[in-house]
Amino acid sequence: MEKDTSAKRIAFPAIMFLIFLALMMISLTRAGIREKETVEEPTSPQPVQEEAGLPAQWENSLSAGTGKWLSQSLSPQDRQMLIEAFTLKDEEVYSFLQGPKSWKARLPWSGSWCRFKVEGNPFGGFGCGLCCMANLYNTLSPYEVSPLDMFEQAKAVSGYTPSGAVGAIGWQDMAATLEICGISCKLRRKPSSYKKFKKQISEAKSAVVLVSSYEDDAYWQDTPGHYVNIWLYQEGDGTVFLAEPGDPDKNRSRIPLRYVYDALKMTNEFQYLTVQGYAEEGNQWKADGIQVKWKRPKK
Repeated sequence: MEKDTSAKRIAFPAIMFLIFLALMMISLTRAGIREKETVEEPTSPQPVQEEAGLPAQWENSLSAGTGKWLSQSLSPQDRQMLIEAFTLKDEEVYSFLQGPKSWKARLPWSGSWCRFKVEGNPFGGFGCGLCCMANLYNTLSPYEVSPLDMFEQAKAVSGYTPSGAVGAIGWQDMAATLEICGISCKLRRKPSSYKKFKKQISEAKSAVVLVSSYEDDAYWQDTPGHYVNIWLYQEGDGTVFLAEPGDPDKNRSRIPLRYVYDALKMTNEFQYLTVQGYAEEGNQWKADGIQVKWKRPKK
């Protein structure tokens, strides 16, 4: 009994001391937590540390995307050179001719496809839309085909073929064929204002338009209905580059866009087709090479 009491007397101060130390540690820990919790966040962004190997001017623009980086990092002269390198020019646009007179004279862009007939229908009588489609495919893609190749593709995709009742390819067949070729497009009706039409054309890569002298004969005469291909609207003079498959004198000229708007053929369901662009991964055809005789223009 005496032994037990002595042990308790010795152990009690030691136990109390340990408890005291434990309480002190808990108190200090809580104080640290409170201190950390009450630290205010900075009210203004802190400087971003430069990542190893990256120029300091990249630290903000990299996260904003390549376009912003280019606009901030390139000089005005470099930006202009980059724009010009990726801007299509008039001389780079294809502009096939459809008729036998052009081929007989061996005019540039004419070809022996003019001799092709379907059930007595000569290519020169129905091939304007197919020439326009071949222009689009050859200009926007890395491949080259003839208007006759485009006819075969349109026939395979949509079942289109000219007959006594059906001449040039229809809008729906044209759009379906172009989509298979990787060309995104949209069929459109003539808007009530020229301003809206001009905006659509200026934002498009190109357009196929259906014109008629019955609507307006300021530029096209004796033309009941005819597909032409327009490119590269210029705001300065309000002109477009014209690929005219039916008239070699008009082909590859610049004309006021207003002429096109006024002559759009209103008796059809649609009056024009705008092209948004070309995607290689969307091209299910990827045909390349013109096998028939034609007159390639000199560079």
